[in-house]
Amino acid sequence: MRHYIHHISGRLRIKSPVVKRDEAAATEIVRLLQSQIGIKSVEASVSTGSCLIHYDPVMTSRDNLVSLLSREGDFDPSEAVTSDDYFREGAEKFISFLAAFV
Repeated sequence: MRHYIHHISGRLRIKSPVVKRDEAAATEIVRLLQSQIGIKSVEASVSTGSCLIHYDPVMTSRDNLVSLLSREGDFDPSEAVTSDDYFREGAEKFISFLAAFV
């Protein structure tokens, strides 16, 4: 599983192999994030390794949250792909697949 990040103001989703299939790690990340100023809600899924964070962009930022998760060893932004990366990779694979039949 790869690290993944998607962000719109006030909403951050990360996927991390640290969370996947590890209930204790997911619980700890939720506690950590909920203790931060500006966090509205946090949901973690051990089946997908995903954390969905709703926050007040006036009180905190994407960069602060990512930095916190990175310092704690829960997320590696240097390894993270975005939804654009996923779509691009999927399109490249599909085009390669089609080219094999031409």
